[in-house]
Amino acid sequence: MADSQPRKFVWLIVLIAVASVAAVVWSDRLSVGETSTQVVFITNGSDQFSEISAAGARDSAKRLGASVQVMMPQKGLVDQNRFIKELLGSDVAGVAISPIDPSRQSALLNELAGDTLLVTHDSDAPYAKRLCYVGMDNYTAGKACGKLVEEAMPGGGTVMISIGNVNQDNARLRRQGLIDVLMGRPDNPTGFDPIDQVLVGERYTIVGTLTDHHDLALAKANAVQALKDHPDLGCMVGMFGYSSPLCLEALKESGKNGAVKLVAFDENDATLQGIVDGDIYATLVQDPYQFGFQSVRILVRKARGDDTVLPLSGALYFRAMPIRQADVEIFKIRLNKQLSSGNQ
Repeated sequence: MADSQPRKFVWLIVLIAVASVAAVVWSDRLSVGETSTQVVFITNGSDQFSEISAAGARDSAKRLGASVQVMMPQKGLVDQNRFIKELLGSDVAGVAISPIDPSRQSALLNELAGDTLLVTHDSDAPYAKRLCYVGMDNYTAGKACGKLVEEAMPGGGTVMISIGNVNQDNARLRRQGLIDVLMGRPDNPTGFDPIDQVLVGERYTIVGTLTDHHDLALAKANAVQALKDHPDLGCMVGMFGYSSPLCLEALKESGKNGAVKLVAFDENDATLQGIVDGDIYATLVQDPYQFGFQSVRILVRKARGDDTVLPLSGALYFRAMPIRQADVEIFKIRLNKQLSSGNQ
């Protein structure tokens, strides 16, 4: 695919953003001599996305002369709630968490916020007493994902969504953004379409939403069954990092890879290879490394008395970026640099 001026402009913005973050990191590096500060970084799963965000969290702590404990739930909400309860009354300076079910966890999160500094990352808990949110505007990202579906299947057709769950704030918002674009609706980030309802628009029909609650075997089984139930399916959309690789496995096993379009989220290795191979149209990437890096940076500097580190809007947003076949190699270079930095 030939480079266009808009594409060059997008990458220029990325380079400027990286340079800006580098400047912030250098200023933080000057404060390494301060007394060590202990913080905790909790993910909402244990997949590759979580590993990348954890690398950013560890790198941030190292640069600040602080320490970070990374906690990844293997059993979803049960484990995450157990982590929170274990931290209540502890002497950690702050906790960054990606809540799995913010509405059900609200009381527990507020109890934690009463004990220590609390930041949310990747998925927000807007009604909890957190200092701020670090991540992307998930509704806007969902809309961008909808635009990729329109590119992949411009003539319209049937679409199946695969997502971990719709209780997480990030999942609900990005799914709704996707739906609103494909249904040709005005923006409505507070709306919610039931997952068991077939949605019919002028060009696209969303036949359902598959949820798995981070159970990878179930996610794969859901995709296999969806292909059997909908033999005319035009496109699958994997909205969590692990969703699309498992959808791709199901498509390959059924011999439908390439015939059924696949649009992805996040930078899973299998997803990037699928784009190179032509089995996945494109993916929408976040910046999990910076989610981890900036969450820990905010907690540590706030714990050391720097109130200016908090974003004035209550959120530090990173823009989601589409990665098509022509973009994969330069994106992998950027990602590898982030990960090598985090492992130094």
